[in-house]
Parts: sequence; structure tokens; C-alpha cells
Amino acid sequence: MQYTIFDTPVINPFFRLVSRLGLWAFGWKTEGRPPQEPKFVLIAAPHTSNWDLVVTLALAFSFRIKAYWMGKSSLFRWPAGPLLKWLGGIPVVREKSTNMVERQVEEFARHERLILIVPPEGTRGRVRTWKTGFYHIACGAKVPIAMGFVDFGRKAGGFGPTFRPSGDIEKDMAELKLFYAGMKGKNEEQWSGDSVAVKTPKGDDADKDAA
Repeated sequence: MQYTIFDTPVINPFFRLVSRLGLWAFGWKTEGRPPQEPKFVLIAAPHTSNWDLVVTLALAFSFRIKAYWMGKSSLFRWPAGPLLKWLGGIPVVREKSTNMVERQVEEFARHERLILIVPPEGTRGRVRTWKTGFYHIACGAKVPIAMGFVDFGRKAGGFGPTFRPSGDIEKDMAELKLFYAGMKGKNEEQWSGDSVAVKTPKGDDADKDAA
């Protein structure tokens, strides 16, 4: 994994302070605690705005976690690309199979500690069903899934329950749906709790479905 802002001396504690002050100034509160496990996949939902990333990074600093996050490759074009990678970003090419799921499973195997943030919606726009890359990565790496959230309705963000995928994706997704029900994205019209469902991909589609 690349060197990130979380690895940078001096700057890390500075941004931690700025993040806590910023969340407080804008009326945000943190809830829950990060899992004790050294490695896990972290869901980031609802995802309806670019502001989600700003709040998510502020929460990461506040909770003192070093996290990487997955985003569409178009976000990483020059000149923003190097900055976003320094902020922990991992570009995902949706248009073709790049073995992203397998690559992330390998990264989990190579590291003793790793937190990977995945927005299951895969886009800021309204979606009918969640993408399932986060689930396949967790299953392949044999790591738990933490339910992270950014609820603009209550101005609250943080950690919900953590679970290990059972392999029955429809059953597990039904439990996720219960947790995220009632939450609001910044653009409310683009989020629906009914999207917390799956159309299970096959073959290369599983890789394209990663984020």
C-alpha cells in the first residue's frame, strides 16, 4: 500500500486536531468504536456527495485509524490524483476487469494491519442495488466487515456493528439493510434504504463490482 497522510509525522496529529475541531464546529458527533481486529473492511454509506469523503476522512482522524479508501479512477486524474492517493485513495477502474477484488485480498494477506473503506453504492448517484465488491474482499481475505456510516440527518458518523460474512450474501445484506434504514445522505433524494440489496455478480462482474 502507498504512503499516506496517516503515515506523515507532524501532519497527522495536525489534521487530527483540525478534524475534531471541524466536526465540532459543524455540529457533527461521533458514535461507536472501531473494531479491535487489526484488519477489516469498512462500509462507507450512504454515499451521495463529495462531502462524504471529507467527513469520512475527518472521522478517520478523529478515531485515530489509518484507512485506505476505494474510489472511481476518474477521480484520480491530474492534478488531484497524487493528493487523493496521499489521502489514502485507491483508484478503481469500473469499465474493465482489473482483478481488484483479488488484489485487495492479497493486500490483506501481506499486511498485519489494514483497514479498507469501500462505498458499496459505488457512485454518488442513486442506485438500485449495492455493489458487492466489499463483501467478496472480506470473504476472500477472511476479515470482518464493519458498518461505517455518515448520517447527514443526525449529523452523526462512526461505527456500527461488526460481523464476519456468513457466505450467504442475501441473508447478510438483509441485516445490513436493517442497520442503514432511516439514515440520510447529504442529497436525500439519491439515497434509499431499498438499495441495500444485491444482484450477485458472476465471473469478471465481481471484479467490476468492487466499488
